[in-house]
Amino acid sequence: MAALSLRAEVADSLNTHCINDSIAVDTLVADTLVADTLMVPETLDSLEAIIDTIVPVIPPFYTQWNDSDLTDIEMRSLEWSLRWLDTTDCTSTHDTTTLPDAVYKARLQALPCVIEMPYNERVRAFILWYVRRSPKQVAKLMRMSEYYFPIFEETLARYDLPYELKNLPIIESALNPMARSHVGAAGLWQFMPATAKLFGLEVNSLVDERMDPIKSTEAACRFLSSMYAVYHDWNLVIAAYNCGSGNVNKAIRRAGGKRDFWSIYPFLPRETRNYVPIFIAANYAMTYGQEHGICKAPAEKTLLTDTIRTNRRMHLMQISENLHIDMAELRRLNPQYSKDILPGGANYALCLPADKIGPFIENEQAILAYKADSLINNRRAEIDLAKVTSISGAYRVNGVTYYTIKKGDTLGGIAKKFHCTVKQLKAWNGLKSDNIREGKKLKICK
Repeated sequence: MAALSLRAEVADSLNTHCINDSIAVDTLVADTLVADTLMVPETLDSLEAIIDTIVPVIPPFYTQWNDSDLTDIEMRSLEWSLRWLDTTDCTSTHDTTTLPDAVYKARLQALPCVIEMPYNERVRAFILWYVRRSPKQVAKLMRMSEYYFPIFEETLARYDLPYELKNLPIIESALNPMARSHVGAAGLWQFMPATAKLFGLEVNSLVDERMDPIKSTEAACRFLSSMYAVYHDWNLVIAAYNCGSGNVNKAIRRAGGKRDFWSIYPFLPRETRNYVPIFIAANYAMTYGQEHGICKAPAEKTLLTDTIRTNRRMHLMQISENLHIDMAELRRLNPQYSKDILPGGANYALCLPADKIGPFIENEQAILAYKADSLINNRRAEIDLAKVTSISGAYRVNGVTYYTIKKGDTLGGIAKKFHCTVKQLKAWNGLKSDNIREGKKLKICK
């Protein structure tokens, strides 16, 4: 499900998610794995060489924005990133020293987790990428995790899923609910539209619940549960989340029926072979980042929020200008409303700063009326079909019907079509005779 290279595949079962769109299944020659042995620490130069070979498969959060040609949605995502993430970094004692392999291995073994997280050279390379190459990003992720991890953990607990799965959105979206890939995956969990709808999310012109942190997490948990019911191995589930069950099933067949990730590793797409090690490394970085001198980036401000439901259609601008809430902040709190419009109805919630809930309730009618004509009521709710002619070649403008004369038409025949007289036709159009010409237009003023 990684953001840059996936497309939807809802093919033969609920367990199919998406497949790699750009990387074919590699040859049967595996990358060298050293699963349980300790390795001699590499030099910085050799580490850089390894990282450079695998960075292209790291999701787009870790790449630079090119803001020369951004869509409206992409601009919102960039705005979110800058406002919520790009704060002044905390005072850090970041240590770039490479630790012995025994330390990384022992720390992974000490993690309170259900999912198997073995240590090998690939995992090591990604751990070092996080803690040595990207400490500021890790600091920001640690900060944002305080907001999103409680949401993830509560939902994971209800579905009896491992808490460590909360780190999947770090890989998928860097905890940006407005993240969107070039192939159309969106949200914290990077659902494609078809898969999102399959698991109960609403995706239309006004609402994109893939960007709703609570609802998209619920859908992700249902998806992960369905996958575990098939594979009974969490690393296989994580692999299928990235490349689709079709690719995982193919790798299982090529591995002679073996059903664990490291046995089918050589037969998976290259991106997926790196995806599980990245997941392990993300768990390490989020748990042990402070041991590497990485401290949490300071919050811009502490924002307490609450939700309220309204049955009335409204625009976020109405709320912003009446309650004096920054529009960008409202969008951050309600990223699922892609056109800034709440459709109205019991299924839609509005997230506000906690101290604005009371004023909203007290002033709801005034908010609904504010600029309603320009923001909400500028669409025709009904068309009277009795006033619309169905006669071929006729159309209405400002209550007047116009008819384009066709070959073979006569004034008498036209008068009959429109239930008027020839005399009226002549009067309306200033005609002196019964002669008419093909292509000319006649006014029908009734």
